[in-house]
Amino acid sequence: MAPSVADLEQKVQTGVTPNIADLKAAVQAVVSAGIPGPNLSAEILPPLSYPHLAPIEGENKISPPLQPFEHVDAASRADPKLPRLLNDKTKTHHLSPYLGTEISGVQISQLSKQGLDELSLYTAQRKVLIFRDQDFADLPPERQIEIVGHYGPLHEHPTAPQLEGFDNFIASLRQKGKKAYRAEYNVEDNLSYTLWHSDVSYERQPPATTFFWLLDQPEVGGDTLFLSQVEAYNRLSPEFRKRLETLRAIHSGVEQAEGSRKAGGVVRREGITTEHPVVRVHPVTGEKALFVNKGFTRSIVGFKKEESDALLNFLYDHIAKGADFQVRATYQKGTVVIWDNRIVAHSAVPDYGKEQRRHFLRLTPQGEVPIPASA
Repeated sequence: MAPSVADLEQKVQTGVTPNIADLKAAVQAVVSAGIPGPNLSAEILPPLSYPHLAPIEGENKISPPLQPFEHVDAASRADPKLPRLLNDKTKTHHLSPYLGTEISGVQISQLSKQGLDELSLYTAQRKVLIFRDQDFADLPPERQIEIVGHYGPLHEHPTAPQLEGFDNFIASLRQKGKKAYRAEYNVEDNLSYTLWHSDVSYERQPPATTFFWLLDQPEVGGDTLFLSQVEAYNRLSPEFRKRLETLRAIHSGVEQAEGSRKAGGVVRREGITTEHPVVRVHPVTGEKALFVNKGFTRSIVGFKKEESDALLNFLYDHIAKGADFQVRATYQKGTVVIWDNRIVAHSAVPDYGKEQRRHFLRLTPQGEVPIPASA
């Protein structure tokens, strides 16, 4: 008896490739019976390109609190001429004067420790690097951890899906049948998918040099938006900047933890609130950057609610409208995007249909306690 379309779809969704003969037999059975069948091209996704890297739902284990550490930025050790990263074989294309550079002709996996230091410095200078034609996705997870761990202790996310046996990976698979597809972006309640944020800014030592790569991507869409918090700060008037430099804000992960729990997800660490400067300084370049984001910043310390909301909403609006200091990262097979989470904000663009798949991994080294501009 020929397998049903439902049987084949189950095989595909679990990463098992259906036999072509079975697929043809199932289609013929539907046609012969005169039954309106599903659109197979839309209903049946191809197998995962990396089925062994599919996320696990995870156990609701309790992870220990993150421990403080002294951060030494890899960029501080780099040769400022960047000879190992940018040489006669390297091709670069700047997306904007303020941030974003596409790079080809160099393999991240082949960089020495000195080359990785240079990568950190160039990321701080250009904010976002988009590496093309990389073999990074095909490396064993242990080797990926070794490379990214060069930049600091790897963060374990309190609620995001992980890889089996590797707590520091964020592994996300968004496709039909995944209940988080729509809720994750609040598209039912908001007019726009866009949510500018700096990853887990509520941590005492938020992330620094962040690595992100796609394993499967939609045919169209699924890009990532980035903006320079340095340029956002620079656009403000000198007197306004002076005032902001004296302020501190509360960042919270409580809502993220509660949202995961309500959705039936895991909560490995309870949400925390942390106080950070509104304007921070990069430890190597010395650039000043806004450090507020709509995703996790909740209030200005010492302000009444109406005052705090007015100031934060002004800054969020300023950031969101700054199209001239924003770029859009697109993905191809072999793309790895690296950004300095301390001085940029980003937003996913989930503009692809539910019949499409987006499977990605992220490794996130922690950085220093944010340095206030008033220091």
